[in-house]
Amino acid sequence: MNETVSIWDIFQGLTAFFKVSPEIAITRIFLIFLGCLLVYLGYKGKLEPILMIPMGLGMTFVNAGILIMPGGKIGNLFTNPLVEQPSDVVDALQIYFLQPVYTLTFTNGLIACLIFLGIGALTDLDFFIARPMLSILLAIPAELGTLLVFPIAVALGFDFKEAASIAIIGGADGPMVLFTSIMLAKHLFVVITLVAYLYLSIIYAIYPYMAKILIPKDMRAIPMKSSEIPRVSPREKFAFAVVVGTILCLLFPVAAPLFACFFFGVAIKEANIPRYREFADILLSGSTMFLGFVLGVLLSAEIVLDPRVFLIIILGLLALIFSGLGGILGGVIACKLSKGRVNPLLGLAGVSCVPTTAKIAQKCAKEVNPEAMILPYAMGPCVAGVITTAILCAFYITVTSILM
Repeated sequence: MNETVSIWDIFQGLTAFFKVSPEIAITRIFLIFLGCLLVYLGYKGKLEPILMIPMGLGMTFVNAGILIMPGGKIGNLFTNPLVEQPSDVVDALQIYFLQPVYTLTFTNGLIACLIFLGIGALTDLDFFIARPMLSILLAIPAELGTLLVFPIAVALGFDFKEAASIAIIGGADGPMVLFTSIMLAKHLFVVITLVAYLYLSIIYAIYPYMAKILIPKDMRAIPMKSSEIPRVSPREKFAFAVVVGTILCLLFPVAAPLFACFFFGVAIKEANIPRYREFADILLSGSTMFLGFVLGVLLSAEIVLDPRVFLIIILGLLALIFSGLGGILGGVIACKLSKGRVNPLLGLAGVSCVPTTAKIAQKCAKEVNPEAMILPYAMGPCVAGVITTAILCAFYITVTSILM
């Protein structure tokens, strides 16, 4: 009872900075400022606010909220991603406030599937169903980064599973990256997923410049009248979701959770059940919010100091640039083969991430031709990009599991 209490015992967050190595302390301070920067850029609309604000806040709060745990270990009360034994998981659920979200939605890929369900409920399939071959043929070249970065990553020392998880960044689909990296490289999924989402916010500012440099102005101005798209009834789109979803699950069962949730969302949209559609919208918003916040919380100094992080950053950027180049090349070829009837910007929309790249294609076309309305067409390869990326995801998971 005679022990004195110092101010450092009260403010453990400050004390903890002096209980770790200087590089850990400096990295934590850097991550606090980086988190604040992401919040600011999201708030100003420079980066995607829906994801960047919760991610930045999580990053800032967890690196500020460190304390001395029982036994003298430095930690936090947010989550412990390293627990695996059932008894340790049960203990963690009673200590860390975000552990239930992480354990029950991240470790099994559920968060990615819930986001896919919400995306499906917002996706328009008209042009994809009307012109499936053109949509798929435009989406395939847009997977160039997903294919090329895999051997590059292996050459740099990553094993097959790690290389596949990094390469899937080229599909430009955040939930897909999360799902693949959890399945194949759980020890790297935080870094890989964070790199993917950060680049997805940045790369969409780069793609329009790539289009301006590589696609001639007259090609970008090619008009495509939405009235020329064959009308597809809700009944046909509902049937399409059921049939194609079933076939894809049959052929690629490893990615069946992703296909099932995406086409379930499409079915909800086309069945036009108001309560389901409202719930799907809320589910998408809530899942995206927790995805960003938990990813930010998981970004600790120890993860950032992994020497492979720099390589993942470089490879992720290469994957998205290669995919953009492949999409543009595919679009230009389609334009030539169609004798100028297909706007080559549709190829860029094949870099998945519904509907962002389709909107980028529309914006680039409208800048040179205010009357150009290519968005309904661009949604075709955009949706096809989701499917081709999921197929590659299934291929990588299946093949690498056999090889290793």
